[in-house]
Amino acid sequence: METIKVNTSQHVAIDYPVAGLGERIAARLIDLAAFFGLYILFAVLGMLTGEGTTIIVLLILLGTLYVFYNLICEVFMNGQSVGKRLMKIKVISLDGSQASIGQYFIRWLFRLVDFVLTAQIGGLIAIALSDHKQRIGDMVAGTTLIKTVQRTNIDQIAFHPVQEEYTPVFKNADLLSDREIELVHEVIRTYYKTFNTDLIYAMSAKLTGLLAVSLPEGMNELNFLNTVIKDYNYITSQSE
Repeated sequence: METIKVNTSQHVAIDYPVAGLGERIAARLIDLAAFFGLYILFAVLGMLTGEGTTIIVLLILLGTLYVFYNLICEVFMNGQSVGKRLMKIKVISLDGSQASIGQYFIRWLFRLVDFVLTAQIGGLIAIALSDHKQRIGDMVAGTTLIKTVQRTNIDQIAFHPVQEEYTPVFKNADLLSDREIELVHEVIRTYYKTFNTDLIYAMSAKLTGLLAVSLPEGMNELNFLNTVIKDYNYITSQSE
């Protein structure tokens, strides 16, 4: 499975899977279906009015929306269109950061090459053959599409209650912030998807430094992270 490293604000690199050709095609078909629905709606409105001028205006409006649809959506929907959001994929920069408006514009401009001038074939071939599943516009803009996974409710997992008789192992776990505990949970969740042990080691090293502790004998890095989460949940619940 192709992945790309995304560096979090806490400087921990997390691997995200790159969106494949199938997901991109499905997202495109969803967007086209949405426009087909708009076309039917505009056609009905045109027939109801019965005025030629109204029909022309509606067709011009629909055409304008179609041309600029992807650019507008990606800029204002954080790298997603309606189809991409439903397929849980999004545009990001190759360095893992959010793509800039300039990058969105470049990949939108190159839709002419990827789809219009090559009859949809150019982009599909480029995606199928490139390392990061990029169409030509992505290669020029320095972007790609990753799969986004619906986050589990943090209140249900990262901060779930601990039994009352629990004894914390690391009694200063409350020195961490909610955001840091959320990140630990994200690293663990990503590990079970990618089995990238480097994530666990990196996060473990960071936490031992922040808490000024060492791993107890017989405790591995993954158990350490899970224990820190439990300790944090227990200690913070007792202080409330």
